[in-house]
Amino acid sequence: MASPTASKIFPFRDSRAVPDPVLELSPECLHPTPVPIVIDNGSFQTRAGWGCGGDRFDEPSLIFKSVAARSRGAARSETQIGNDIPNLEPLRWLLKSQFDRNVVVNFEIQELMFDYIFMHLGITTEGCVEHPVVLTESPCNPLHSRQMMSELLFECYRVPRVSYGVDSLYSYYHNTIKRGLDPPSTGLVISSGYHCSHVLPVLNGRLDARNCKRINVGGSHSASYLQRLLQLKYPGHLAAITLSRMEECLHQHCYIAQDYQQELDRWRCGEFYEKEVHRLQLPFSQKLLSNTLSAEERLERRSQQLRRLQELNARRREEKLQLDQERLERLLSVQELLEDGLLEQFHKALVELNMDSAEELQSYINKLSLAVEQSKHKILQAEGIVEVEVVDIKPETPDLEQTLDESELEPEFSEDHTEVEKPANPVQPMFNLAEYHQLFLGTERLRVPEIIFQPSMIGEEQAGIVETVQYVLDRYPKEQQGALVQNVLLTGGNLMYPGMRERLERELLAIRPFQSHFQVSMASNPVLDAWYGARDWALLYTDREEGWITRSDYEEKGGEYLKEHCASNTFIPMSIAKQTPKAPEPAPAPIAPSTPITG
Repeated sequence: MASPTASKIFPFRDSRAVPDPVLELSPECLHPTPVPIVIDNGSFQTRAGWGCGGDRFDEPSLIFKSVAARSRGAARSETQIGNDIPNLEPLRWLLKSQFDRNVVVNFEIQELMFDYIFMHLGITTEGCVEHPVVLTESPCNPLHSRQMMSELLFECYRVPRVSYGVDSLYSYYHNTIKRGLDPPSTGLVISSGYHCSHVLPVLNGRLDARNCKRINVGGSHSASYLQRLLQLKYPGHLAAITLSRMEECLHQHCYIAQDYQQELDRWRCGEFYEKEVHRLQLPFSQKLLSNTLSAEERLERRSQQLRRLQELNARRREEKLQLDQERLERLLSVQELLEDGLLEQFHKALVELNMDSAEELQSYINKLSLAVEQSKHKILQAEGIVEVEVVDIKPETPDLEQTLDESELEPEFSEDHTEVEKPANPVQPMFNLAEYHQLFLGTERLRVPEIIFQPSMIGEEQAGIVETVQYVLDRYPKEQQGALVQNVLLTGGNLMYPGMRERLERELLAIRPFQSHFQVSMASNPVLDAWYGARDWALLYTDREEGWITRSDYEEKGGEYLKEHCASNTFIPMSIAKQTPKAPEPAPAPIAPSTPITG
């Protein structure tokens, strides 16, 4: 990766999602038989398309983030899904996903995802989906999750048949075909997604599920870690350092160090830092600062402010005078009841006014009369009948000043506002607003991706990816170890950092025996190869029964049933221990009748 010069600044793209169009169903997808729908159900992105031949169907038709946003109490039709949300950050607290780590647990959200996919692919049949479905799932997917997924597809959408496969194995299958290897092949798949990373051994084309290992570290952990580091470094830009921007930083600016400690030592050098640091420009507004205004402009702004304050004070006094006059008239009408001798009505009116005696009523009347006279006098002053100074107006304006825009209030406003101020010092240094809104990405570029190798950096008590690979290899004899490391495939969006393949080759060289051979290769497209592999499988197995679960299989064998194929999990049926029937308790012996006593 080319190093930018010290003066190079990287702006944030802040790309916004564009709503997906509702596509028109092609006749090629219906005749002679309905072709399969291929869905890569990822925890970060969902990709859907057709398992049909032809250049038109080589790419997924839909790619969107696996999130839904719906306010509490909102109708189902008001839910926004995937690309319907242009910017995730304002709705971050409303976002919901169907995944818990990499396992589907929220099937209400999953149903919304299927509705979105089928509608935008142009499927308009009522009551059912006539196309088979090829769907990805997590390695060693729990039986309950598969059971609920099968129930959703067969009962809700009434699909004719379903096939489940592991996304990483579909990627392995696609790259095996692309490289011209003879199937079935043996190899080791290292994948890292948004929530988890996996080490999957493949023996003779089938997954060895008993030796699969998962690490609960993925791209979401890297984005959160980078966000925490930059928020601690730049506390003045907490709101601007969002998760979406951190994900952009991960893909555009981070890399894997070949030797982590040695690379950190290189960053201590000032010249190396200036050469390799990335300056990220946050958006900002170029507004004129108050100290850049001339003396005449500041004087004009003060006079306008003074006029606004006077107008607001006058309006407030008129409203207060009107309320006081109405209350005074009410109190005088109650006092007239006492003068007319209507004592019963007078006492009832006092209770309504929350007063106890006539003396208290008279006291309120005197206070209100004085307040009305003062208000009238101040109104006359404001109209210019009696001259008034600014110092007489200011004591009544503190509450009103809070209602004004802070940008319109001058902190140095004083009584001698009519005097012309001295010109500002012309040699005063200007504040560089653009540089203040820059994030300097230095050692964070290599510290954040390093958590794949050292999860303890973020407090995770787990082994890194290299230790996990070594643990998996140690469970096999030497011959199988050699076969596995001859075909190591890296796949998944969280392994796309520059230097990842070289780092793993260096680590394997350290843990493997002397003069042993191994080969590490990166998937041709670590993000989309899972969908490409699922499409390749669908094209090859559309007319076969291998790997497909039909509706009769579902009804006969249950929702957790799985038909294995080259890219699927291993089906291990759940064994439920039957309770042994209890032996019947022996019947109690009959009681002999007592002998009557005769006298």
